[in-house]
Amino acid sequence: MLSKISANTFRLRVYYEDTDAGGIVYHANYLRFTDRARTEFLRTCGIHQQAYRKKTGVLFVVAKCSITYIASARLDDLLDVVTTVSDVTPLRLVLSQEIFRRSQKVFTSTVTLACIDGAEKAAPLPKDIKAILAPFVNNNSPLNKAT
Repeated sequence: MLSKISANTFRLRVYYEDTDAGGIVYHANYLRFTDRARTEFLRTCGIHQQAYRKKTGVLFVVAKCSITYIASARLDDLLDVVTTVSDVTPLRLVLSQEIFRRSQKVFTSTVTLACIDGAEKAAPLPKDIKAILAPFVNNNSPLNKAT
């Protein structure tokens, strides 16, 4: 249950464009919500993806995604997307994401990110990125404290 807002929480409202004709969030839009939350989480950590790409030639891509739909979100709902780091390996970054409406979990996903270089070939996760994100494994970072 979500009891507080932390630095790795991204809040959004469901708009008409996010829903189907019945006012329920279209299934693919949950992935858009989690993608935005991942970007904001990395930004909070000081990792600005476009600037990092220009500086190093490295960019993150989704290599694997596992999702579970639990309940429907609807037009005008206020949602919190909570992102935590599950694992940081030499080649991958694994993030867990949950979407809540108030205290009700409506969606979960586990996303594996890989790095590619400018030639779109697999690249190891850069040491500076590993150093920034390793403290977040198991949600133990000071960024996760309530604000």
